[in-house]
Amino acid sequence: MKGTYAIIETGGKQYKVAAGQKMDVDRLAAAEGQDVELSRVLFIANGEDTIVGSPTIDGAKVIATCLGEKKGAKIIVFKYKSKVRYRVKTGHRQLHTTLEIKKIVKPGEEVAEAAPRKKKAAVRGEG
Repeated sequence: MKGTYAIIETGGKQYKVAAGQKMDVDRLAAAEGQDVELSRVLFIANGEDTIVGSPTIDGAKVIATCLGEKKGAKIIVFKYKSKVRYRVKTGHRQLHTTLEIKKIVKPGEEVAEAAPRKKKAAVRGEG
């Protein structure tokens, strides 16, 4: 029996996710270390049990933790018209958010709220 996985939609794209997986999605407005709730769940499968949404599954969500942001690969855009000396070269780097999937919540399940993590205080040496 395979583990539970889900198909979610974010940023106009669909992703197959499982608990513990790390993935890059289009930029989300989330701070590093913050939990993100992705509620556009299209499909959930656990071995032989499947739940299919039309188009989404009401009450289902995926809980993920934001691990930070980074830039993607550079895309070169070059416009050229022959015989008129027209050349324009520009580049673009898309911003991505890295997420770690914590839990897939099926409809009707309750999410146990964990206490927020506290950052460890820096230990200063005396003397």
